[in-house]
Amino acid sequence: MKPPCEIMVQKVLPSIRAELVRVMMFEYGCSQNEVADILGLSRAAVSQYVSLKRGAGVGFSEATNKELSKFASELINGLTIKEKTEGMCRVCKLVQKSGWLYKNAPEAGYCILCDELEDDRDQH
Repeated sequence: MKPPCEIMVQKVLPSIRAELVRVMMFEYGCSQNEVADILGLSRAAVSQYVSLKRGAGVGFSEATNKELSKFASELINGLTIKEKTEGMCRVCKLVQKSGWLYKNAPEAGYCILCDELEDDRDQH
């Protein structure tokens, strides 16, 4: 059995990146070089995400697509590392809440670490 985070990293994270790349390029007019710099990727990786050689296969809910578009805009306008991490976590949680993980790996369950981190933040 794989833990939910491993499944999310192997399957979902590449799809999130692919969608961010496409939104940044096709909705916001960024070049591959700009996207690579913003996301900390190589230009070759960006090219593979655009051509769906990486990150294909995960369909996102409408709510997740909206959050991805919003996050792409925030990335373009500049975020700190912490803000980038929080944005990725928001998108990841939406994918989990949409039921994708349960439908594709029901034995994995949901990420308990995300809930614990959220609880810790609420207490501070």
